This record gives sequence, C-alpha cells and structure tokens, in this order.
Amino acid sequence: MSDKPVALVTGANQGIGLQIAKDLVAHGFTVLVGSRNFERGEAAAKEVGPDAHALQLDVTDQASIAAAAARIRDAFGRLDVLINNAAISNTTKLPGMSIAEYTRSTRASTISLDEVRAVWETNVFGVLAVYQAMLPLLRAAPAARIVNVSSGVGSLTSNADPTFPYRAIFGPGYAASKTALNAMTLAMAIELEPEGITVNAVSPGFTKTNLNGYEGTETVEQGAAEAVRVALLGPDGPTGTFTHATLGTIPW
Repeated sequence: MSDKPVALVTGANQGIGLQIAKDLVAHGFTVLVGSRNFERGEAAAKEVGPDAHALQLDVTDQASIAAAAARIRDAFGRLDVLINNAAISNTTKLPGMSIAEYTRSTRASTISLDEVRAVWETNVFGVLAVYQAMLPLLRAAPAARIVNVSSGVGSLTSNADPTFPYRAIFGPGYAASKTALNAMTLAMAIELEPEGITVNAVSPGFTKTNLNGYEGTETVEQGAAEAVRVALLGPDGPTGTFTHATLGTIPW
C-alpha cells in the first residue's frame, strides 16, 4: 500500500503521457507508467524517478488490461487518478507523409474500414475497456478522478464552423475517434456523478509528438498542462467538461 495518491497514465512511455507522469510525480503521486512495451515503460519510469513504476498495458488487449488491474490491486489496493492518454493517429501514414497528405488519403469516401477500426480500437474502445477494468480500483479511492486526453479536432461544434482552422482534417479516423471519446467521457461522467468520481476530457493542443510526426507547434510541457491541472482538482471539481489550458472550455 502507498500513502501517496496513485495515478495510472496509459501510453506514458513517451510524449505527452511521459510528461504527465513527470508532472504528477512532482506533485507527490506514485505514478504507474502504462506502456505496451514493458522495456520502454521501464526506461521511461527510470527517467521519471523512483516514484514511477512501469506497468505493461496494451489497451487493445483485454488480458493485458485485466493483468494490469490485478497488479494495481495487489500492490496498492486502489487507484486515485486514471489518465487515459494512449492513442494512435493512424496505421497507414507513410514515413515523410505530412498530416495534410495523410488527411487527403483518408477522407470519408476513401479511408479503409480497417484503418478506422484500428484507430478506434485504441482511442475509443481501449479507453472504455480500461475504464471498466479500473473502476473497482477507482471506487476504492476516497476521491477518484478520470481524465480522458481528447483533442480539439474532435469538436463537432468547432468543425461545423467554416472558419475553424483544423476543419479540413476532420475525418472518420483520428478526429472522429476523439469525437467518440468525448461521448464516452460524458457517458462515464453521467454514470459516476452520483458516486463523486469526476470524469473530464482535455485537449493538449497541437503538441509536437510522435503521434503527429512531430509537426506540432506546442511543447510536451504545454500539452501535458491541462491533464495535470484537471487531475489535481479536488472532490468539488467539475465533471463532464472539455477544456484546454489556454482556450478554456471547448465546445462539444
């Protein structure tokens, strides 16, 4: 058991997830660094520090999820914060292909159903699977919080506006998977509101990570900021919100 609050960050071996892990440790958390590849998770945990521990977790593998939940239960007995950060942007983007080029090849009329299924398997169904497996551990904590790392490109309201700068990249793959994640967030928030467990979505912004081929314009520190802020909110914090560090509330 740990006297420190315990947080699980999925997809934490690199990028925004790794930075979130670093920031939460700095705020006194014991952080479980979720990673599909355990060795990469171990390397990331060592980089974070002694209060970080690698956890093999593939959000598309039910056996992996169940095993991770069992390890958390045995070691800590509870989970104070779950940050669903693991995500993929594509499976077919070729090396050297820009986001704009990839977008043109994955319009609603041309994207393969296999590509849509693969992206949604991680970004939508993986989040739901982890939520279901970790919920008993979250319920065992005194004031649990769930933070789902979404994206502003998933906002239907924003994309309905012809002046929205990222409107051209909205499609059935990554962007729509984040729209679906927002729906999952609301479903979770509505379910857990009577229990006092908060569930919120955050947008990291266009952060320079492997997810976008490092084409982003913001640092990982900037990208992690809102997830960390929301994770640190107390039991009286909001639930069912979608926010960005500098833009504030984002429309669904």
